[in-house]
Amino acid sequence: MSITDVVDLQTHDLSDPAFQGACRKTLDETGVLVLPDFIRPDALDAMRSEGIAKEDQAYFCAQEHSVYLTPPNPDFPADHAANKRVVSSKGCICDDAIDAQSPLRRLYDDEGFRAFIANVTGEAALHPYADPLSSINLHYARRGQELGWHFDNSSFAITLLIQKPEAGSRFEYVKDMRNADAGEMNYAAVDDLLTGRASPDVLSLEPGALVLFRGRNAIHRVSPNESDVTRMLAVLAHNAEPGVELSESARMTFYGRLA
Repeated sequence: MSITDVVDLQTHDLSDPAFQGACRKTLDETGVLVLPDFIRPDALDAMRSEGIAKEDQAYFCAQEHSVYLTPPNPDFPADHAANKRVVSSKGCICDDAIDAQSPLRRLYDDEGFRAFIANVTGEAALHPYADPLSSINLHYARRGQELGWHFDNSSFAITLLIQKPEAGSRFEYVKDMRNADAGEMNYAAVDDLLTGRASPDVLSLEPGALVLFRGRNAIHRVSPNESDVTRMLAVLAHNAEPGVELSESARMTFYGRLA
């Protein structure tokens, strides 16, 4: 399988400097880049079929966490924005479960795609995870499952929507909610969002869309799935340095295993 069988390169010319520049400008200005119909229909069907066939291999769990993904802060009460608990519940299959001939792996391993992502995000180079689980993940959200409000630790995330539920599972976000590098957590605005006094933006997505999102300072969530159609989303994870492994504690938390 060639990358031309996976990506619509006529619409999304990954090697074109003008296209790269336009994508970089959008990501820098808005914090999010959506490339609709990025994946060709046949490749998307193959990804969906693989996901359906392997859903019974997924590790499902529900976790409580703060939006900052940090331990409880004893300097604040339990109902403070730093300590308020939200829930994330989902299933996940890991990189080692993705077929060698999967369109997902063909996309992830393509040097042209990786160079495009590096150019748009401003990274000098991108590298896969050194552990066998973390580079490609396929996430499942069944009825009632959700991804709770949070900020990312990484500078950017790459996701690919494979299957969309009939209702719910909206990607909601607020750009520039905090400034993590300056240590400005903006607790008051976070509390307004968590208590419903403020409303987020909603990102409209259809299956086959590739999304680059800067979630380090943009709070975001995926609302509960309100249908019997499972939401399937691939996460394509990279690192700026080679040899990086997800920690053992994180692997046990997210995957239920180390290898």
